[in-house]
Amino acid sequence: MKLLVTIVQDQDVPALIEALMENDFRATKLASTGGFLRAGNTTLLIGVEDERLDALLELIKKTCKGRQQSDPAVSVGGATVFSVDVERFERI
Repeated sequence: MKLLVTIVQDQDVPALIEALMENDFRATKLASTGGFLRAGNTTLLIGVEDERLDALLELIKKTCKGRQQSDPAVSVGGATVFSVDVERFERI
């Protein structure tokens, strides 16, 4: 099992959470702020079984698109994903 720490630009969050729910993934949403441009971000903690990891990553790629900021040289959006092995998981 993996824990994905997924940092997403705020405007992509509603569509991503909807897509996660439609595909039977669960996530915990944490408000966060990015250092670059101080843009609003959301961090999602998503637990996923190893065999569903690729499907989840594909869903994130499809939902979280990069875009140009008002300055054309600045690209924002997409997602930053950290994957951590989980030794034990319990839902209480």
